[in-house]
Amino acid sequence: MDAGAPVTLRTEVDRGTGVAVLTLDRPEKLNALDLATADGLKAAWQEFRYDDTVRAIVLTGAGGRAFCTGLDRSADVPQPGSPYMVDDPLAAVGPKAGGLWKPVIAAVNGMACGGAFYLLGESEFVVADESATFFDPHTTYGMVSAYESVYLAQRMPPGEVARMALMGTAERISARRAYEVGLVSEVTPPGEAVTAAVRCADVIASCPTEAVQGTVRAVWAAREAALTAALSYAPHLVSLGNLPAERQAGLFGARRPGFRTR
Repeated sequence: MDAGAPVTLRTEVDRGTGVAVLTLDRPEKLNALDLATADGLKAAWQEFRYDDTVRAIVLTGAGGRAFCTGLDRSADVPQPGSPYMVDDPLAAVGPKAGGLWKPVIAAVNGMACGGAFYLLGESEFVVADESATFFDPHTTYGMVSAYESVYLAQRMPPGEVARMALMGTAERISARRAYEVGLVSEVTPPGEAVTAAVRCADVIASCPTEAVQGTVRAVWAAREAALTAALSYAPHLVSLGNLPAERQAGLFGARRPGFRTR
């Protein structure tokens, strides 16, 4: 990253406990992931792989409005002309994609939508405060919810995944509903998700590292085969189903305000 580039990720490490807090720091953009931030996430997971003083990680977003709202719409991502090849800038933003088998706990405040599910899908579990809401806007804007729905299907009943994906921006699920369907493991009072996640991370980091990392790998192995198979369809579904960029932009510009939260 250029020396003059804005800082879009913050890392704080407590060497005493072995817990790192990684914060998406673009609150003015609702912590949307531009290409620099996506690259920064990939680099962060690699750094954590080799830093033995870090034994557990909490991932969160700056500001109170959003955890992450997915890919920044201003990001320019050229695509091959073939429907068999799709360049997904978020494909490797998650910790498992980076080969990190240290536990990652997501602490969600405000909105989590779209590409945020790449990060939530590769976290061990999710803590959310009462303000958190979850939704997937893809279909509203003429895009296929492929990768996002695949990740969500690893945590939620298929009917709930389908409803979220197909309702688009018209409906959001609350932190309480997300807890009821298994996406979230704990709901906290407003502003306390990071504290609760760090509290869990402190306990996990105090356990023998080999046992913790082996357990992370074992849990992921139970999901890995199905996830890999499902993700193999995603590029083709995106190629076939996404509207051209100019039509997506038109739908985005004409989006209707308002939504229902359940």
